[in-house]
Amino acid sequence: WTCFMALISNSSSPLPSEFLLICFPGYQSWQHWLSLPLSLLFLLAMGANVTLLLTIRLEASLHEPMYYLLSILSLLDIVLCVTVIPKVLSIFWFDLRPISFSACFLQMYIMNSFLTMESCTFTVMAYDRYVAICKPLRYPTIITNQFVVKATMFIVARNALLTAPIPILSAQLHYCGDNIIKNCICTNLSVSILSCDDITFNRIYQFVTGWTLLGSDLILIILSYTFILRAVLRIKAEGAAAKALSTCGSHFILILFFSTILLVLVITNVARKKIPRDVPILLNILHHLIPPAMNPIVYGVRTKEIKQGIQKLLR
Repeated sequence: WTCFMALISNSSSPLPSEFLLICFPGYQSWQHWLSLPLSLLFLLAMGANVTLLLTIRLEASLHEPMYYLLSILSLLDIVLCVTVIPKVLSIFWFDLRPISFSACFLQMYIMNSFLTMESCTFTVMAYDRYVAICKPLRYPTIITNQFVVKATMFIVARNALLTAPIPILSAQLHYCGDNIIKNCICTNLSVSILSCDDITFNRIYQFVTGWTLLGSDLILIILSYTFILRAVLRIKAEGAAAKALSTCGSHFILILFFSTILLVLVITNVARKKIPRDVPILLNILHHLIPPAMNPIVYGVRTKEIKQGIQKLLR
């Protein structure tokens, strides 16, 4: 973080001390009503993910690579929630609109890097299911604890390094006038349009990086499930195909939650001129709430071992 701020401070132009976040500029009367479902979703997301992490930590039968990957997903969800939602709720409840320059770009960095880390984690989980179904005899030798450690290091390094230039480029722009961000969170576009400089390179870098990281993950996930489906259709034993598919069901549902909301968000941003500006803002907030709230619930409901572990924990 010290190195990150040093890069930001290299800008030759004077930096604003803070920005003002204006949530839902067209519908500010919504805010108190909207804060109730958002706060309930936030509590659900935090409670469900903490419960899942404790269950995996305390239940010895869950000390397996598949559940370690699920723990990584829960940790990423918790960080994303804590980075975005408390600030949004503080604006709704207490009108605390100011956010410091460094906090704004730190939030931008965490959102970009952890979102792509989550996508990459889904890819590793898809590979785990591919090996489990397509190469079951080799599964214990391929998917090991060491594999999880290496995969985690790759997930963090790839996404932390490739997304770092986004806030750095945005922070080094010359902010010569307005410091009002018409958004609840410090997204790259919302902040950089306040600058007097040309932001073309900034936009292109985010677009190319985002689609390269998320696009490559999506292609690998589709390939994994194509091979899984082909292998399942070849299974002749009665009930074996259904059992094989059920082990992938939870993971597939999580990917649908993640990708569907992301796709809707992208479409609304592309069609920004045809829809109210507050719609993409709300969808961006929900993207940091709905998948984190649903992920542990889906696994808890659909996975017998996790369900039993949670029941033991609650008792």
